[in-house]
Amino acid sequence: MKKKILYVQTSGVDTPERLYAPFILAMTARAMDLDATVYFLIKGVTVVKKGEAEKIKIGDFPSLKEVMDQAIENGVELLVCDRSADLLGIDKGNIIDGAKVVGAATLNDLVLEADAVLYF
Repeated sequence: MKKKILYVQTSGVDTPERLYAPFILAMTARAMDLDATVYFLIKGVTVVKKGEAEKIKIGDFPSLKEVMDQAIENGVELLVCDRSADLLGIDKGNIIDGAKVVGAATLNDLVLEADAVLYF
């Protein structure tokens, strides 16, 4: 059984310097043959709103959108808290392809099942 790492993204597009880490770490976990999930909570949901990641590029790094696409291609699971989306007025139809909107209880299950949990 593979080990599981959960990355909880609570930072949003207003703090772009905090947004790359969960994707880079999750792709590294996948390269290590670990299951990796990024769960977007509270302002973190703004990261997966359509059109937002394209606006973020820091230094010589690729755009956040490019990094997110790589993560999805590498098998990183992206989950979005439906209650957080509602709180921020983000319509579930306005979430990027490749991310799945899930109920809030999902986070509790993921934490209980994970071998490690990191928060950003």
